[in-house]
Amino acid sequence: MNKTLSSFLRAGMAALLSAAAASTALADGWPAKPITIVVPFVAGGTTDIVARTMGQKLSESLGQPVIIDNRGGAGGTVGAAIASKAPADGYTLFLATIAHSIAPGLYKRLPYDFQRDFDPVALVASTPNVLVVNDKVPARSVAELVAYINANPGKVNFGSAGNGSTEHISGELFRSMTRTDVTHVPYKGGAPMMADLIGGQIQMAIETSPSAAPHVRGGKVHALAVTTLKRSPAYPGVPTLDEAGLKGYDMTTWFALMAPHGTPPALVTRLNAEVARALQQQDVARRFEEQGVTAGNMRPAELKAFIGSETTKWVKVARDASATAE
Repeated sequence: MNKTLSSFLRAGMAALLSAAAASTALADGWPAKPITIVVPFVAGGTTDIVARTMGQKLSESLGQPVIIDNRGGAGGTVGAAIASKAPADGYTLFLATIAHSIAPGLYKRLPYDFQRDFDPVALVASTPNVLVVNDKVPARSVAELVAYINANPGKVNFGSAGNGSTEHISGELFRSMTRTDVTHVPYKGGAPMMADLIGGQIQMAIETSPSAAPHVRGGKVHALAVTTLKRSPAYPGVPTLDEAGLKGYDMTTWFALMAPHGTPPALVTRLNAEVARALQQQDVARRFEEQGVTAGNMRPAELKAFIGSETTKWVKVARDASATAE
C-alpha cells in the first residue's frame, strides 16, 4: 500500500471514529431541553391520540416535556415538509403514518422525500380503519350501503382527514372495488370530519379506529366493516370488507416515529428503546386496546424496510385507482 493511500485511509478512519464519538456524546447529554413531535394532522384525530399517549410516557421517562405540534394540511404532507427541515439533533421528531407512503402516488410534487429525508425510529402502533355511516343512512351492512349509493348516484359523500390521507385512499379503494358513485370530501383532520359525519353533512367515512370507536360505542355512527383481513376485537360482530364481498380489501393504518435524516444513530437507538419501554406500560396497552390499536415492535432497520415495502405497495394502489390530491 502506498503512503498516500495509507494516509487517506487513516484520515478516513479517524473521521469515522470522531463522528461516532460525537454521536455518543450527544446521546449521553440528550435530552437537555423539551422535545417536539410534529403531528401532521389537527388535534383530536387518531394520529394526535397516538402521539399524545406516547408523548406523555416519553416525557415521564426522559424527564423533559414532550410538546405535540399539530401541523395539519394536505393529507399530512404539510407537517412532513416542516419536520423534514428541522435540525437532526433529536429535539424535533415526526409521527408519520401510512398516508406518507401513499402520498408519492397522489401528488405530482412533494417538498420532501419521505424515505430520503427521514430516519425511521420506531413503529408506534397500527390499527384497522372502519367503514362508518351516520343515522340518516338506511344501511346496516355493506351490501345495503352499496344498494343505497346506487339508488342515490352522486348524492353520497365520504369524508377523510385530507387529500392523501389513509381515509382518502380507503374510500378510493371502496369506490373502485364497488364501482359506486361517491364523492370525496377532504377535511384538515379526522376530528372535524367525524363532527360533520355525525351532523349529517357527509354520509360515510372509512375512518381510523381510535377516532371512530367512541362515536360507534355512543351510537352516533354505525360500523359496517373493518378494513383489515382479520376482524377487530374493538368491533365485536363487525365483519371485514373482505368478508362483506370486497375480496382482497386489506388496509392497516400505521404510525411511525421518525427523525430528520442525519440524526445521530446513538440517539435513534436510544429513542427506539424509550418508545418500546413506553409501549409496554399497562396504561398505554389499556388505552390502545380500548381504541382498537395494536402497539408496534420494530427496530429502526426493520422499520426502514417496512416503509420501503409499504411505499411501493400504496403508490401502485393510488395510481391504479387514479386517485389524485393536487
